[in-house]
Amino acid sequence: MNKTSAQLVYRAGRLEDTQRLAARLAGLAAPGTVIVLDGDLGAGKTAFSQAFAKALAVKEQVNSPTFTIIKEYAGRLPFYHMDVYRLSLEEADELGLDDYFFGDGVTLVEWGSLIEELLPDSRIHLYMEVAESGERQIYIYGQGEPYRAWSADLKENGV
Repeated sequence: MNKTSAQLVYRAGRLEDTQRLAARLAGLAAPGTVIVLDGDLGAGKTAFSQAFAKALAVKEQVNSPTFTIIKEYAGRLPFYHMDVYRLSLEEADELGLDDYFFGDGVTLVEWGSLIEELLPDSRIHLYMEVAESGERQIYIYGQGEPYRAWSADLKENGV
């Protein structure tokens, strides 16, 4: 996803704004949901992931799985948190990610654009950046259903 393809730009002036968006998306999540996060270092990907997990009723502390690649958590739905920043496309392909993407849980992939070819066709993609003002801008793109409808609903009704 590039920023120009975004269906919605969400402005998060405070951490609570990012948490509200994460909770809203977690409320929509169902088995097989795939959320892709990309963006600047320090833009709030981990904060989003933590808020998303909390809204899924995950009790454990959620941290970025940078060195473990995939962490699995129990909640309202199984939550699979991935960080593919350090993987090559070939290494990622060997992990059997389809079992997560099309499984009974929710998959959140940080740095997902690095494995674009392996991602399911239907997903919601968030690109996060820090504006000069310090405000976070989150570019949201829903690809396929139900994600296109999610993006339209967020645009029409807000978070």
